[in-house]
Amino acid sequence: MGRVNNLTGVPIVFPDSGHDGPPVEPHYDDRYLHIYQWEKYDHTKWHDWMHRNWNVSLYASGIYVILIFLGQHLMKNRERFNLRKTLLVWNIILASFSCMGFLRSIQELIYEWTVSPIGGLQRSVCFADNHNVATSLWGLLFAWSKILEFGDTAFIVLRKQKLIFLHWFHHITVCIYCWFAYSSYDPSSRWFCTMNYAVHMTMYTYYAAKALHIKIYKYIPMAITLFQIAQMVLGVIININTYYIKLSGQECRRPISNIHLAFAMYASYFVLFARFFWKAYFRKTKSE
Repeated sequence: MGRVNNLTGVPIVFPDSGHDGPPVEPHYDDRYLHIYQWEKYDHTKWHDWMHRNWNVSLYASGIYVILIFLGQHLMKNRERFNLRKTLLVWNIILASFSCMGFLRSIQELIYEWTVSPIGGLQRSVCFADNHNVATSLWGLLFAWSKILEFGDTAFIVLRKQKLIFLHWFHHITVCIYCWFAYSSYDPSSRWFCTMNYAVHMTMYTYYAAKALHIKIYKYIPMAITLFQIAQMVLGVIININTYYIKLSGQECRRPISNIHLAFAMYASYFVLFARFFWKAYFRKTKSE
């Protein structure tokens, strides 16, 4: 037997999926967030599709890495492309998308933390009972956008800029984790999505300003990198917190596999971003 699709009211059966629909059916009412008509998508259908096809992220990441090194090889003896106008449009689109995603995601996080009957951090990372379909849609778009963001690297390769390990490692691991974690409906994803939307909203706005040749104070990129590091620290804290909640025997509807994967991911990002921060802003200053 399948679950009832809240959008159509028709029972949905998954004969080949090996699971009985999504673990959480998001609500469609406006209890804390006005849900626009275009945000009322067929959640059950798309959740099942992501459950069946999360390995698309593996194939996409493999193709991405191949294209990086192929592109660098082809550009080795060619003149760099300018692409300033294209880069400007690209960054404006991603900044706008991230801003909208942040505004649509933050309200559920605030509700679970402050208003939900048993609020606080534990509620926000362990339960998804109050999950709404608008935030669900922006979570799905978030996962899809991680493949779209591979395009960032195309600009680096075509403009013959330095490509560091952190850049492409971050892109592929975030993409694979987001697609893998989506089908489990990990409640802590509301934190990870909201934080990442906020960071990308800031980061792509900064890149758009650079493309416009707007004068930017030196401390701005440093502040953005610190913002990214703070995201990693909070990610590590959330994973440690939920791990001990589950160890203590308290109810927490977050898969232990997601905790292990997310902890390894955020811990590695913290090390890599901290190293980048030191090399970019302190070691450079000393050498000058």
